[in-house]
Amino acid sequence: MTENPAAFVLAGSRGLGFASAAALSAAGHPVAICGRSTEGLDEAIAALPDGVRAIGLSADVSDGAELASAVKEARSELGPIGVLVANAGGPPAGGFDDLTDDEWDVAYDLTLMSFVRAVRLVLPDMRSLGGGRIVLIGSSSIRRPIANLTLSNALRPALAGLAKDLAVTYAPDNITVNVVAPGRVDTDRVRSLDQAAAQRRGLDVAEIRRVSESSIPMGRYGKPDEFGAVVGFLASPEASYVTGQSILVDGGMTASLP
Repeated sequence: MTENPAAFVLAGSRGLGFASAAALSAAGHPVAICGRSTEGLDEAIAALPDGVRAIGLSADVSDGAELASAVKEARSELGPIGVLVANAGGPPAGGFDDLTDDEWDVAYDLTLMSFVRAVRLVLPDMRSLGGGRIVLIGSSSIRRPIANLTLSNALRPALAGLAKDLAVTYAPDNITVNVVAPGRVDTDRVRSLDQAAAQRRGLDVAEIRRVSESSIPMGRYGKPDEFGAVVGFLASPEASYVTGQSILVDGGMTASLP
């Protein structure tokens, strides 16, 4: 595998995607990040470490044609893609009784099929490079359901199964595949879920956060860069023998589960 190959990060303009892109850029990888907002992409690129090539590409990751176009442009600008970080915005909140067939279809395309398509698009590059690193960003819902997040609870565990399947299939090609699953990491997504929970339960959002933090052995929410560091490790040469794993970055929140 080529040293510091180009990296492609889906939904990389903010939150966990940006933290992942920043860690890869700091490690010397040219980075392409895609997202829906051109303004958000410009801000993200400006915030990445200096000295390493980085580009922003406007794309809806749930749209197969847009994703394919973004990968093609990234390859043209940065060379073959040797690191893929597959990420997508979390599916909408809601319990089973609240969800329509259309909402299930949208979540399926966003939360699962965008990852499937992205992997399919970069595999030829990784084979040509003699190896690659695929990191799928999941959720602690792969271990324990999260209240009022039925879509995530159903679809995120599929990523863990996909990673195992791909890890076995592509190990002979020196391609590793792993899931990094966050717990309560302090991002816009988590803050919005806390706000929604506060409104639903008639509580102050600070109380919701206090209760959440009390369920975490480390007693706090994670920082995005703590999450990004794990992604950076899995993309590194030092992680060449780690594959087919789901790594929880959750401050011990799910440590007591079987």
